[in-house]
Amino acid sequence: MNSQKLIDTAKAIFAEDKGILAMDESNPTCNKRFAALGIPQTEASRRAYRELIITSPGLRESISGAILYDESIRQKTSNGTSFVDVLVEAGIIPGIKVDTGAKALPGFPGEKVTEGLDGLAARVQEYARMGARFAKWRAVIAIGAAIPSEACVDANAHALARYAAICQDAGLVPIVEPEVVMDGLHDLEQCLEVTGRVLHAVFNQLHVQRIFLEGMILKPNMVLPGKDSPATPDPGQVADATVHCLLRSVPAAVAGIAFLSGGQTGELACARLNAMNVRFAGKMPWPLTFSFARAIQHPALDIWSGHDATVKAAQTALVHRAECSRAARLGQYTAKMERA
Repeated sequence: MNSQKLIDTAKAIFAEDKGILAMDESNPTCNKRFAALGIPQTEASRRAYRELIITSPGLRESISGAILYDESIRQKTSNGTSFVDVLVEAGIIPGIKVDTGAKALPGFPGEKVTEGLDGLAARVQEYARMGARFAKWRAVIAIGAAIPSEACVDANAHALARYAAICQDAGLVPIVEPEVVMDGLHDLEQCLEVTGRVLHAVFNQLHVQRIFLEGMILKPNMVLPGKDSPATPDPGQVADATVHCLLRSVPAAVAGIAFLSGGQTGELACARLNAMNVRFAGKMPWPLTFSFARAIQHPALDIWSGHDATVKAAQTALVHRAECSRAARLGQYTAKMERA
């Protein structure tokens, strides 16, 4: 393991107060979103949409890294330039999603464990040769009646740690993503308890697997009530719960934290991240940034809807959401930005 290489990549991702664009939707997920808008569910449509994203003028001002999928890391623009080369030319670091999805956990109804460790070492080495410098693995933890179970938490924590070890051995910075999902009726306090329990289990396994903390990135959920809960905490309450949870659970040596949006609107995700960076400025051992997917892409996808004539308008919307996200990283986001 080249520890200095890992440190350099992690520092570059968090440099200049930028964040990460998660454009790593699997083909089935991307097709589902296309179907809802009447866009053909084809490789050509997916390639065109991804080209729209990575060629957006000004994206580099807010985005330091982009997470690709197995299909997209192999794709090229309409003029024959590889997506990886387009990103590198723009000063955006290419990354890659390497898990193969969350599957039902046998014996534990309603719970899942993420798969993809088989053959991962060879796949990661191939991605590194293709230009990827970091990777991502997502675990999915649900809150419900008697869940998450200890078995589910431990299985996912172990898989995350094994993945991280394989990535670091190949020179890729691992993004460790233990997502406590928003589905359900749970309140803020339940999410706080479960998120803390999950993070403790994950970092215990990372320690057991000898993960180099300075060369990894944590991608957690914000501490939020379930989307079916009647509770509506303000951004300050979310910020307090989330950062206090992180301070109790995440070692100071970790290179940085990049939040997932987890189904939040772009506006809410930005307001909550902004509150964290305002209320806890100078009080955290790691930088807090974003690794949003839909919270940045959703308006652009709606505008584009598969039409060449709307590409520029879609790119403008995408860059605007990226700019709002960077403002939240800086603690400078305001609602007025949404009316600009």
